[in-house]
Amino acid sequence: MSNIYALEPHTNGKVILHTTAGDVEIELWGKETPRAARNFIQLCMEGYYDNTIFHRIVPHFIIQGGDPSGTGQGGESIYEDEAFPPEYHSRLRFNRRGLVGMANMGDSEQASQFFITLDTAEELTKTHTLFGRVAGDTIYNVLKMGEMQTDANERPLYPPRVKTTEVVLNPFDDIVPRISERERKHARALEKQKALAEQDAKKKKKKEKKQLNLLSFGEEAEEMEVESNKGMKSSHDFLPEDKQVPPVELPPPKTVEKKRKEPSPPPKEEKSVKHDEPSKKKERQRAER
Repeated sequence: MSNIYALEPHTNGKVILHTTAGDVEIELWGKETPRAARNFIQLCMEGYYDNTIFHRIVPHFIIQGGDPSGTGQGGESIYEDEAFPPEYHSRLRFNRRGLVGMANMGDSEQASQFFITLDTAEELTKTHTLFGRVAGDTIYNVLKMGEMQTDANERPLYPPRVKTTEVVLNPFDDIVPRISERERKHARALEKQKALAEQDAKKKKKKEKKQLNLLSFGEEAEEMEVESNKGMKSSHDFLPEDKQVPPVELPPPKTVEKKRKEPSPPPKEEKSVKHDEPSKKKERQRAER
Protein backbone atom coordinates (compact mmCIF):
# COMPACT_ATOMS: atom_id res chain seq x y z
CA MET A 1 0.00 0.00 0.00
CA SER A 2 2.89 2.40 0.74
CA ASN A 3 4.18 1.89 -2.83
CA ILE A 4 0.81 3.00 -4.18
CA TYR A 5 0.89 6.20 -2.12
CA ALA A 6 4.45 6.88 -3.33
CA LEU A 7 3.38 6.76 -6.95
CA GLU A 8 0.54 9.27 -6.46
CA PRO A 9 1.36 12.97 -7.01
CA HIS A 10 1.11 15.50 -4.21
CA THR A 11 -2.24 17.16 -3.57
CA ASN A 12 -2.68 20.94 -3.33
CA GLY A 13 -6.33 21.36 -2.25
CA LYS A 14 -8.55 20.15 0.56
CA VAL A 15 -12.29 20.05 1.29
CA ILE A 16 -14.24 18.60 4.23
CA LEU A 17 -17.71 17.12 3.76
CA HIS A 18 -19.69 17.28 7.00
CA THR A 19 -22.09 14.34 6.62
CA THR A 20 -24.65 12.61 8.82
CA ALA A 21 -22.21 9.67 9.04
CA GLY A 22 -19.27 11.87 10.13
CA ASP A 23 -16.71 14.10 8.44
CA VAL A 24 -15.02 13.09 5.18
CA GLU A 25 -11.76 14.90 4.35
CA ILE A 26 -10.93 15.00 0.64
CA GLU A 27 -7.51 16.04 -0.72
CA LEU A 28 -7.53 17.27 -4.33
CA TRP A 29 -5.14 16.99 -7.28
CA GLY A 30 -5.56 20.51 -8.61
CA LYS A 31 -2.56 20.37 -10.97
CA GLU A 32 -3.32 17.02 -12.59
CA THR A 33 -7.11 17.53 -12.94
CA PRO A 34 -7.64 21.32 -12.81
CA ARG A 35 -11.12 21.45 -14.35
CA ALA A 36 -12.61 18.78 -12.10
CA ALA A 37 -10.88 20.14 -8.96
CA ARG A 38 -11.97 23.73 -9.69
CA ASN A 39 -15.51 22.58 -10.35
CA PHE A 40 -15.67 20.65 -7.06
CA ILE A 41 -14.17 23.46 -4.94
CA GLN A 42 -16.39 26.18 -6.38
CA LEU A 43 -19.54 24.10 -5.93
CA CYS A 44 -18.53 23.59 -2.29
CA MET A 45 -17.93 27.34 -1.87
CA GLU A 46 -21.40 28.05 -3.29
CA GLY A 47 -23.06 25.57 -0.90
CA TYR A 48 -24.24 23.51 -3.85
CA TYR A 49 -23.75 20.18 -2.08
CA ASP A 50 -25.45 21.24 1.17
CA ASN A 51 -28.34 18.93 2.15
CA THR A 52 -27.69 16.55 -0.75
CA ILE A 53 -27.81 12.79 -0.24
CA PHE A 54 -25.67 9.86 -1.33
CA HIS A 55 -28.32 8.40 -3.60
CA ARG A 56 -26.42 5.28 -4.71
CA ILE A 57 -24.50 2.69 -2.70
CA VAL A 58 -22.91 -0.38 -4.30
CA PRO A 59 -21.29 -2.54 -1.59
CA HIS A 60 -17.55 -3.17 -2.08
CA PHE A 61 -17.57 -0.79 -5.07
CA ILE A 62 -18.65 2.88 -4.65
CA ILE A 63 -20.92 5.37 -2.91
CA GLN A 64 -22.27 8.16 -5.13
CA GLY A 65 -23.71 11.63 -4.45
CA GLY A 66 -23.62 15.26 -5.57
CA ASP A 67 -27.08 15.44 -7.17
CA PRO A 68 -29.37 18.10 -5.60
CA SER A 69 -32.43 16.31 -6.99
CA GLY A 70 -31.42 13.08 -5.26
CA THR A 71 -32.44 11.03 -8.30
CA GLY A 72 -29.06 10.46 -9.94
CA GLN A 73 -30.26 12.27 -13.07
CA GLY A 74 -29.55 15.89 -12.09
CA GLY A 75 -26.68 18.24 -11.33
CA GLU A 76 -24.77 20.98 -13.14
CA SER A 77 -21.19 22.18 -13.34
CA ILE A 78 -19.76 25.68 -12.93
CA TYR A 79 -18.91 25.98 -16.62
CA GLU A 80 -21.06 27.77 -19.17
CA ASP A 81 -21.36 24.67 -21.33
CA GLU A 82 -22.32 22.84 -18.08
CA ALA A 83 -20.82 19.39 -18.70
CA PHE A 84 -17.06 19.03 -19.29
CA PRO A 85 -14.92 16.14 -20.58
CA PRO A 86 -12.92 13.74 -18.35
CA GLU A 87 -9.28 14.37 -17.39
CA TYR A 88 -6.77 11.50 -17.12
CA HIS A 89 -3.27 11.25 -15.67
CA SER A 90 -0.80 8.39 -15.90
CA ARG A 91 -0.08 8.40 -12.15
CA LEU A 92 -3.72 8.38 -11.10
CA ARG A 93 -5.50 5.02 -11.08
CA PHE A 94 -8.51 3.58 -9.23
CA ASN A 95 -6.37 0.95 -7.53
CA ARG A 96 -7.60 1.24 -3.91
CA ARG A 97 -10.42 2.40 -1.67
CA GLY A 98 -11.04 6.03 -0.74
CA LEU A 99 -10.47 7.56 -4.20
CA VAL A 100 -12.81 10.32 -5.42
CA GLY A 101 -13.93 10.47 -9.05
CA MET A 102 -16.43 12.28 -11.25
CA ALA A 103 -19.56 10.41 -12.35
CA ASN A 104 -20.34 10.53 -16.07
CA MET A 105 -23.73 11.80 -17.23
CA GLY A 106 -23.43 10.14 -20.62
CA ASP A 107 -21.07 10.58 -23.57
CA SER A 108 -18.23 10.96 -21.03
CA GLU A 109 -19.59 14.30 -19.80
CA GLN A 110 -19.35 15.37 -16.16
CA ALA A 111 -21.27 17.90 -14.06
CA SER A 112 -21.59 17.80 -10.24
CA GLN A 113 -22.01 14.13 -9.26
CA PHE A 114 -19.04 12.35 -7.71
CA PHE A 115 -18.28 8.96 -6.17
CA ILE A 116 -15.88 7.45 -3.62
CA THR A 117 -14.46 3.95 -4.08
CA LEU A 118 -14.94 1.28 -1.40
CA ASP A 119 -12.37 -1.06 -2.97
CA THR A 120 -10.15 -1.43 -6.01
CA ALA A 121 -11.98 -0.42 -9.21
CA GLU A 122 -9.47 -0.60 -12.05
CA GLU A 123 -12.31 -0.72 -14.61
CA LEU A 124 -12.96 2.97 -13.89
CA THR A 125 -9.43 4.05 -14.82
CA LYS A 126 -9.28 5.99 -18.11
CA THR A 127 -13.11 6.23 -18.15
CA HIS A 128 -13.73 8.53 -15.17
CA THR A 129 -11.77 11.51 -13.83
CA LEU A 130 -9.86 10.72 -10.61
CA PHE A 131 -9.40 14.10 -8.87
CA GLY A 132 -9.13 13.41 -5.11
CA ARG A 133 -8.59 10.99 -2.26
CA VAL A 134 -10.06 10.53 1.24
CA ALA A 135 -7.54 11.50 3.94
CA GLY A 136 -6.80 9.95 7.34
CA ASP A 137 -9.26 8.07 9.50
CA THR A 138 -12.27 9.67 7.79
CA ILE A 139 -12.13 6.72 5.38
CA TYR A 140 -13.94 4.71 8.07
CA ASN A 141 -16.93 7.04 7.83
CA VAL A 142 -17.01 6.30 4.10
CA LEU A 143 -16.88 2.54 4.76
CA LYS A 144 -19.69 2.95 7.29
CA MET A 145 -21.88 4.50 4.58
CA GLY A 146 -20.96 1.65 2.24
CA GLU A 147 -22.48 -0.86 4.66
CA MET A 148 -25.92 0.78 4.76
CA GLN A 149 -28.93 -1.22 3.62
CA THR A 150 -30.14 -0.62 0.05
CA ASP A 151 -33.05 -1.70 -2.15
CA ALA A 152 -32.92 -3.61 -5.43
CA ASN A 153 -31.98 -0.39 -7.31
CA GLU A 154 -28.85 0.26 -5.20
CA ARG A 155 -30.66 3.12 -3.45
CA PRO A 156 -30.11 3.35 0.34
CA LEU A 157 -33.21 2.95 2.49
CA TYR A 158 -31.93 5.67 4.82
CA PRO A 159 -29.61 7.79 2.66
CA PRO A 160 -26.65 9.51 4.36
CA ARG A 161 -26.62 13.25 3.74
CA VAL A 162 -24.05 16.00 3.24
CA LYS A 163 -24.98 18.65 5.80
CA THR A 164 -22.41 21.29 4.84
CA THR A 165 -19.04 21.57 3.11
CA GLU A 166 -15.88 23.40 4.12
CA VAL A 167 -13.03 24.48 1.82
CA VAL A 168 -9.80 24.19 3.84
CA LEU A 169 -7.24 24.71 1.06
CA ASN A 170 -8.06 26.36 -2.26
CA PRO A 171 -5.33 26.31 -4.95
CA PHE A 172 -7.40 28.52 -7.27
CA ASP A 173 -7.21 32.12 -6.09
CA ASP A 174 -9.26 33.42 -9.02
CA ILE A 175 -12.43 31.51 -8.16
CA VAL A 176 -15.42 33.85 -7.82
CA PRO A 177 -18.55 32.02 -6.61
CA ARG A 178 -21.59 32.68 -8.75
CA ILE A 179 -23.60 32.84 -5.54
CA SER A 180 -22.31 32.69 -1.99
CA GLU A 181 -23.44 30.11 0.53
CA ARG A 182 -25.25 32.80 2.52
CA GLU A 183 -27.04 34.05 -0.58
CA ARG A 184 -28.05 30.51 -1.52
CA LYS A 185 -29.50 29.92 1.96
CA HIS A 186 -31.28 33.27 1.78
CA ALA A 187 -32.74 32.38 -1.63
CA ARG A 188 -33.98 29.04 -0.30
CA ALA A 189 -35.52 30.76 2.73
CA LEU A 190 -37.31 33.23 0.44
CA GLU A 191 -38.68 30.37 -1.67
CA LYS A 192 -40.04 28.68 1.46
CA GLN A 193 -41.60 31.94 2.67
CA LYS A 194 -43.22 32.48 -0.72
CA ALA A 195 -44.67 28.97 -0.72
CA LEU A 196 -46.03 29.42 2.82
CA ALA A 197 -47.54 32.80 1.91
CA GLU A 198 -49.35 31.25 -1.07
CA GLN A 199 -50.74 28.50 1.15
CA ASP A 200 -51.96 31.06 3.71
CA ALA A 201 -53.61 33.13 0.97
CA LYS A 202 -55.53 30.09 -0.27
CA LYS A 203 -56.70 29.29 3.27
CA LYS A 204 -57.87 32.89 3.82
CA LYS A 205 -59.91 32.87 0.60
CA LYS A 206 -61.78 29.80 1.81
CA LYS A 207 -62.50 31.42 5.19
CA GLU A 208 -63.72 34.69 3.63
CA LYS A 209 -66.77 33.01 2.07
CA LYS A 210 -69.79 34.45 3.88
CA GLN A 211 -72.08 32.05 5.71
CA LEU A 212 -75.47 33.66 6.29
CA ASN A 213 -76.59 30.96 8.70
CA LEU A 214 -74.07 32.15 11.28
CA LEU A 215 -75.11 34.59 14.01
CA SER A 216 -74.02 38.19 13.68
CA PHE A 217 -74.66 41.17 15.90
CA GLY A 218 -75.21 44.91 15.63
CA GLU A 219 -74.14 46.79 12.52
CA GLU A 220 -72.72 43.67 10.86
CA ALA A 221 -76.18 42.04 10.83
CA GLU A 222 -77.77 45.14 9.28
CA GLU A 223 -75.12 45.35 6.56
CA MET A 224 -75.57 41.68 5.67
CA GLU A 225 -79.36 42.11 5.46
CA VAL A 226 -79.05 45.14 3.16
CA GLU A 227 -76.58 43.32 0.88
CA SER A 228 -78.77 40.22 0.73
CA ASN A 229 -81.84 42.32 -0.16
CA LYS A 230 -79.93 44.11 -2.93
CA GLY A 231 -78.86 40.85 -4.48
CA MET A 232 -82.41 39.32 -4.57
CA LYS A 233 -84.27 39.52 -7.91
CA SER A 234 -87.67 38.27 -9.01
CA SER A 235 -88.53 36.49 -12.27
CA HIS A 236 -90.07 39.78 -13.52
CA ASP A 237 -86.56 41.37 -13.59
CA PHE A 238 -85.37 38.84 -16.16
CA LEU A 239 -88.20 39.51 -18.71
CA PRO A 240 -87.41 41.61 -21.83
CA GLU A 241 -88.36 45.25 -21.63
CA ASP A 242 -91.24 44.99 -24.16
CA LYS A 243 -92.93 42.27 -22.11
CA GLN A 244 -92.51 43.75 -18.71
CA VAL A 245 -95.77 44.82 -17.06
CA PRO A 246 -95.71 48.48 -16.04
CA PRO A 247 -96.16 49.06 -12.37
CA VAL A 248 -99.73 49.90 -11.29
CA GLU A 249 -100.16 53.06 -9.28
CA LEU A 250 -102.52 52.46 -6.40
CA PRO A 251 -104.64 55.33 -4.98
CA PRO A 252 -103.62 56.56 -1.64
CA PRO A 253 -105.46 54.87 1.19
CA LYS A 254 -108.52 56.76 2.60
CA THR A 255 -108.31 57.91 6.12
CA VAL A 256 -111.48 57.43 8.14
CA GLU A 257 -112.10 60.20 10.62
CA LYS A 258 -113.62 59.10 13.86
CA LYS A 259 -116.72 61.09 15.01
CA ARG A 260 -116.21 62.98 18.11
CA LYS A 261 -118.61 62.09 20.88
CA GLU A 262 -120.60 65.09 22.10
CA PRO A 263 -120.61 65.55 25.83
CA SER A 264 -123.82 64.36 27.46
CA PRO A 265 -125.93 67.04 29.26
CA PRO A 266 -125.67 67.20 32.99
CA PRO A 267 -128.45 65.39 34.85
CA LYS A 268 -131.54 67.52 35.83
CA GLU A 269 -131.58 68.59 39.35
CA GLU A 270 -134.54 67.18 41.25
CA LYS A 271 -136.41 69.69 43.40
CA SER A 272 -135.86 68.93 46.95
CA VAL A 273 -139.00 68.63 49.13
CA LYS A 274 -138.97 71.06 51.91
CA HIS A 275 -140.22 69.99 55.36
CA ASP A 276 -142.12 73.27 56.13
CA GLU A 277 -145.00 72.61 53.59
CA PRO A 278 -147.41 70.94 56.14
CA SER A 279 -147.18 73.90 58.47
CA LYS A 280 -148.30 76.32 55.68
CA LYS A 281 -151.41 74.24 54.92
CA LYS A 282 -152.48 74.43 58.56
CA GLU A 283 -152.19 78.23 58.58
CA ARG A 284 -154.41 78.52 55.43
CA GLN A 285 -157.09 76.37 56.98
CA ARG A 286 -157.13 78.50 60.06
CA ALA A 287 -157.51 81.73 58.00
CA GLU A 288 -160.52 80.37 56.05
CA ARG A 289 -162.31 79.62 59.26
